[in-house]
Amino acid sequence: MRNDRRITRRDFLRGTAYTVMATALNPSISVEANPEKRAKVVLIRDENAIDPQGNINPSVVQQMLDMGVCEWLGEKNPIQAWKHLIKPNDIVGIKSNVWPYLPTPEELERAIEKRLIDIGVPKKNIGIDDRGVLKNSIFKASTALINVRPLRTHHWSGIGGCIKNYIMFVPTPWLYHGEACSPLASIWGKPIVKGKTRLNILSALRTQFYNRGAHHFDRRFVSDYKGLLIGKDPVALDAVGARLLQLQRTAYFGEDRPLDNPPTHIFAADEKYHLGVSDLRRIDIVKLGWMEGALI
Repeated sequence: MRNDRRITRRDFLRGTAYTVMATALNPSISVEANPEKRAKVVLIRDENAIDPQGNINPSVVQQMLDMGVCEWLGEKNPIQAWKHLIKPNDIVGIKSNVWPYLPTPEELERAIEKRLIDIGVPKKNIGIDDRGVLKNSIFKASTALINVRPLRTHHWSGIGGCIKNYIMFVPTPWLYHGEACSPLASIWGKPIVKGKTRLNILSALRTQFYNRGAHHFDRRFVSDYKGLLIGKDPVALDAVGARLLQLQRTAYFGEDRPLDNPPTHIFAADEKYHLGVSDLRRIDIVKLGWMEGALI
C-alpha cells in the first residue's frame, strides 16, 4: 500500500463512509443520537507480527493479544485479565472464520486457546469452529463465546466483521443477505448466542480493503496491517473496521472506491437492534504499539 497520503483525525471523524452508511440505513437517523453511550476499542499493532517472508509470528501475536486485552480491562497481567472474562467451569466456543483466502489466523486462535487453558478451562471444554457451530457439541452447550475473525470487504454486507461472523449460528444464513445484510444483528438475540459473547476480536493482521463480486480476491488489495482490534462492543469494532478499510482504499487508490454494498448493517445493529455503538465520535480508540501507517 502507498502511504503517501496522511489521514487526519478530522478525516476519521467526518469521513464519507459514516455519512453514507447512516443515510443508506435511514435518512432520518441523526448522527447525534444517543450521545451518552460510548464504547471502547483497543487497536494494537506490531511491525514484527508478519515477517518479510509473509509468515505470522505466533509469539508476537500472543503478546499483542495479551497487551490488548490487558489494556481493555485495565489489568497488567494477562492471566488476571482473562479471569475477568472467563471462568474455569465455562464451556467456551471460539467462533472463527474459515474463508479460504483470508481465514482467522491459526496463530491467533491458538493464542486465545492458550489463555483459556492458562486460566483453568479444560481443553475438552474449548471448541474452535465456524461453519459447523450448529452441530458442534461445544457450541451447543457453550456458556461463553469468543468472537474472532479477519477484517475484510464483503460483497453482500459491505464488510465482513464481528457482527456478520455470527451468521453461521442460523440454519439459513442466506436469508440474512437482503438489504445489504441489515438484519444480521438480529442473530445476536438467538438463544445459542444471546448474552454469551465475552470478547470480540477483529483481526487486522491482514485486511482485504477492496473487492468486487461475491467471491473476489486479489492480493493487491490485501494489506499486511499487522494489527488487532479488541473490545466488547461488536458494533463499535465494525464501525472502526469499516472506517479503516475506507482509509486503506483512499491511501491505495488516491480516492475512496465504493463497495458493492455500503455496510448499513452496522448502523442497523445500533439503531434497530441496540447491539452497540456505531457513531465513530462516541467510540474511544486506544492505540498501542507500532503506529506507522496506522491511518486512524
